[in-house]
Amino acid sequence: MIVGAGIFITIPLMLRVDDDGQPLGLPGPYALLGWLVAGAVMLVDGLIWSELGATLPGSGGSYLYLLECYGRNRWGRLMAFLFIWQFLISGPLELGSGLIAIAQFSDSLSKDFAAYDLDHTVRGILWQSQDHEDDLAVTLGPSRLLALGLGVLIIFLLYRRITILGKLTVTFWLGMLAVIAWILVEGLLHFDPAKAFAFTGLAAGWPENFGKGLGAVMRLAMYSYLGYYTVCYIGDEVRDPGRTIPRAIILSAVLVCVLFILVHLALLGTIPWDSIPHHGEELASYSLPAKFMEQLHENWAVKLVTVLLIWSCFGSAFAGMLGYSRIPYGAARYGHFFGVFGKVHPVHAIPHLSLLLVGGLTLVWTLFDLSTVIDAMITTRIIEQFIGQIIGVMLLRRQQPNRPRPYKIWLYPLPCGLALAGWLYMYVTARPLFMALGVGTLLAGTGVFLIWAWQTGGWPFATGSPQDPAITPEPDS
Repeated sequence: MIVGAGIFITIPLMLRVDDDGQPLGLPGPYALLGWLVAGAVMLVDGLIWSELGATLPGSGGSYLYLLECYGRNRWGRLMAFLFIWQFLISGPLELGSGLIAIAQFSDSLSKDFAAYDLDHTVRGILWQSQDHEDDLAVTLGPSRLLALGLGVLIIFLLYRRITILGKLTVTFWLGMLAVIAWILVEGLLHFDPAKAFAFTGLAAGWPENFGKGLGAVMRLAMYSYLGYYTVCYIGDEVRDPGRTIPRAIILSAVLVCVLFILVHLALLGTIPWDSIPHHGEELASYSLPAKFMEQLHENWAVKLVTVLLIWSCFGSAFAGMLGYSRIPYGAARYGHFFGVFGKVHPVHAIPHLSLLLVGGLTLVWTLFDLSTVIDAMITTRIIEQFIGQIIGVMLLRRQQPNRPRPYKIWLYPLPCGLALAGWLYMYVTARPLFMALGVGTLLAGTGVFLIWAWQTGGWPFATGSPQDPAITPEPDS
């Protein structure tokens, strides 16, 4: 889930500037701070996931943790609902970003196609801010239609019984590993410290708006890091979860942070950072790996790395849609979300309505700008999921002190405070539009939950809600 094409699309975005030439991220070598600081947040947040995963080793991840930590018959029902609610935005946003990346990489397949795509692409502004920084726009052109077509193909492939999903997913992932290994080896052989650490141009002095820029590059880095906790979603299938889950999370966090920093250095130690497009249509169709290969090899290397990138993005969206379509379905089965999404297809025996919902929303987000999609995805998750879990793990310790905890957070509660500060920093440094989206998602979800609970006679309009059979109560002391 972590090692995908995300790192290749985020590095150029970290170096973006606005129409006045002012950094929207951090210039040059300063961008490395995004990987380091976000990596630190990932590590301390991973300790929280580790305790929750070891203590509550069931499938469902955040959905299960929020339900239990806040009380499965009271506030936990609201928190679990809000997680699913925000997921219906953030999950398709994540999948949509992979399809947008396909559109972006596809221009490197052929210069003729890139020119044709540029000439026939239209961009419409849905909402315009005063400084254009918060513009909300949709884009449609040949490359986006290609991405949309592949999205429809994914839905078509998943809308049936498939017995080779595991093999297909591994095959897709191997293509991504090949790209990263290739770039790391080539980057090591051609690494130039003068390029990687060139404090020139905008990086000649301390960056203006450093605090806001650091938050921007942290959100981009965290987008690439997402997935370090994926083992928690299959907790009941893990052997010795009290040991395995914390090891998987902590090792993943450390290794991926080191890996992505090395990839960043390999690319920008070969391609000067100030030669990368910083804004506009040129950035929207720019492929850093393709430029890297173009500088070192002939055109065949550009085409090969582009095919591998498109292949891996397709595989990531394929695997993601398979898993994400089961989340509303699972919640609906236990009565914590709208029951219609708990239905299965009479022939194919798949949660088809949940799949169509997630797939349809993914196609919609594919039309938006990549930076918009990433910021919207991160900000909508921060409050309901990450901050909710930080508070939840502390509530669980206080309310259920006798529950067995095979793993406990190191130096508790310090990591909770550090993770909370990191997530809040990423949230408050986001653009106002996306901060509003995060709060708006929370408020709208609460309103929908209350209407749904009133219609179904659930909490808080009734007492004695049935206990979720998937949750094991705290043992007697």
